[in-house]
Amino acid sequence: MTRTRLAPLIGLALAVTLGGPLAARDLSPAELRALTYYVEQGDAKAARAEMQRLRTLHPDWVPPEDLTRLNAATNSSGEGPGDDANRIWRLIEIGNLEAARGRLQHLQTVYPDWTPPAEMTRLLATAETQTQFDRAIGRGDANAAIAVARNNPGILRCDRVNNAWQLALMQTKVGDKAAALQTYRGVLGTCTDTGVLVATLQKSSAIATAAELRELASFAKARRPGALRSLTVAEQNLLAGKPAQDDTPAQDRATAQTSRRATEPQQTAEASQAPTPPRSGRLGKSGDTRLAAVRSAAKAGAWTQCLANSTDPRSVDVLYERAWCAYNQDRSLEALAAFRVASTAGLGATVDRDARFGMVLAMLANQMTEDAARLAATTSLTDEQRLDVETIILDQRGVRAFQRKEYRDAIAYLDALERLTGGIRRDLAIMRGYAYLNSGDRKTATMIFQELHDQLATPETRSGLRAALN
Repeated sequence: MTRTRLAPLIGLALAVTLGGPLAARDLSPAELRALTYYVEQGDAKAARAEMQRLRTLHPDWVPPEDLTRLNAATNSSGEGPGDDANRIWRLIEIGNLEAARGRLQHLQTVYPDWTPPAEMTRLLATAETQTQFDRAIGRGDANAAIAVARNNPGILRCDRVNNAWQLALMQTKVGDKAAALQTYRGVLGTCTDTGVLVATLQKSSAIATAAELRELASFAKARRPGALRSLTVAEQNLLAGKPAQDDTPAQDRATAQTSRRATEPQQTAEASQAPTPPRSGRLGKSGDTRLAAVRSAAKAGAWTQCLANSTDPRSVDVLYERAWCAYNQDRSLEALAAFRVASTAGLGATVDRDARFGMVLAMLANQMTEDAARLAATTSLTDEQRLDVETIILDQRGVRAFQRKEYRDAIAYLDALERLTGGIRRDLAIMRGYAYLNSGDRKTATMIFQELHDQLATPETRSGLRAALN
């Protein structure tokens, strides 16, 4: 920026000063950013309007006579917040999340080139989501708790397994037993701690029939051979409280009878009636004679048949095929666990890559957008795979930014999506129109809604036009 470009604007402050002098106050660099931009561009009209707006909002502010001081003020803060960011960590630690979020947003505004640590934003977002979930549980609002968990599956990880157990209780409360059993199954297929697995099996017995309990136990034992003994004992004790053809929830005494099992040390011995994975505790790469049948079903898109043919996989190559079938049957948590195993089993570079691709897709199916993005960034995906992944990531980021009322970010993500794919879905285009409207760009919003309306007039485009024109 040169002083020549600023010359027409020197003294502009005095031209818009209304009334007598007031007690001076300083505005933050964020509050002055628009004015600084107009000054740098030499746009006297826009600068005058912005100064008038600031004086209306802050009547005690006295603009400097020399507007070059604005630029100095907005650039005097350095490259980042430094120690100011440490306060956010402390606020998160003590649970003052509202203050932490406000502080983070303030620093991001003041330091637009600063990117907060990924761990900071992750911890804050997780803590906020946990608070929402806990409040829903506390007031007994099952539908709200289920919605929070569905939109934020990251809180269901094994280090927060109690959330998954609480979710299953809420799903049972609203009468969705199938969903509750699937939640328990997700824990059994993902977590590794023997105590957690046994406790999950115990909790599931409250709603599972004898047949369903056997299936869950078999599923858990196949995935965690090291917990075979503990799971087998727990299964036997829990089944002892159920009739052979039981179709009713187990009695509380069954859970109480085996509660001490949750703290048993991990065992490595195998029960004689259990499947026979290698004694190393890991599935072999191959050897399951059902591989051809499973692959045939998968190739034909017969997902249900594929899953039936691959129950309790006895080799990783079958587990890998089953993962794709589970994913295509909307059993993405099960698929994620299976892909994770297959990705490190050494079945070859192509399978390793495709298994990681499957992990990314499964994460995205559970709205684990940032986890998926990090994994995709470290995987040598094919061009087609990367296009698929980046399309979904930009879509989800755009929608999430809009939901958070971060309208400029939403526009940026949707614009990037359009450039990547050559177009965007109609619902996203309408959402982008509202993002422009909510960010103050009524002209662009009107143009978007009018173009969509001209293509196909719908109640949504009419509503958008009314909102933009009014």
